[in-house]
Amino acid sequence: MSTHHGQFVWYELMTSDLDAAEAFYAPLMGWCLQDAGMPGFRYSIAGTAHGGIGGLMALDDVSRSQGIGPCWTGYVGVDDVDAGARHLAEAGGAVHKAPADIPGVGRFAVVADPQGAVFVLFKGSGSDEPPEVPPGTPGQVGWHELMAADGAKAFDFYAGQFGWRRTDAVDMGPLGTYQLWAGAGTTAGGMMTKPAEMPAACWQYYFNVAGIDAAVAQVAAGGGRVLMGPHQVPGGSWVANCLDPQGAAFSLVAPAR
Repeated sequence: MSTHHGQFVWYELMTSDLDAAEAFYAPLMGWCLQDAGMPGFRYSIAGTAHGGIGGLMALDDVSRSQGIGPCWTGYVGVDDVDAGARHLAEAGGAVHKAPADIPGVGRFAVVADPQGAVFVLFKGSGSDEPPEVPPGTPGQVGWHELMAADGAKAFDFYAGQFGWRRTDAVDMGPLGTYQLWAGAGTTAGGMMTKPAEMPAACWQYYFNVAGIDAAVAQVAAGGGRVLMGPHQVPGGSWVANCLDPQGAAFSLVAPAR
């Protein structure tokens, strides 16, 4: 059994302008970008000194026709993609793209939880496990946040799929409870019931940066927008929620201003 079952292992940006997205993210995150050499289309692997963390690709015509806009999607590692997709569907989730192979890479399925938040099930074709990366490493994803239609029901679903467990809970007053969760290792993220003005349930990914003020200044200089923050969260970290120039939502987290 993979030690990464139930953990986020990859992140993927689909964008309306790949060249512009690369120019925006590479200096902001400190990424090196390399063409994956995929036949028929361009797929840029974003990496740090610790290896690849995700990929960037242009939205295809099928995605556009389905109304999908620029967005980040997370891949969750599983021991068996086909069994995982069946289990998810039986629990009320949706399989948007049936399990399929990426030659030489692995097997995946695009799915959504019962409240509509999209993610990907993935199992690599090799036996190598992704390397362990020190917490807070710049350019990596440091936090995973689910804004759910119903936070309590969402947690029960993911616990049933991946064995996630509750850790601390933060009272957000009128906003409700922010429930922290952990997979196989330490706390990896949080989830809560989304505000009424948020149109749909979704996963949000927080990328590590060294300092939040310099990072949000770079977001603005690069043509992105800061929607909220910077503000400090329990534990002392600083966060900001942003849009890139093409409209994909992402967030930043830093240990200091």
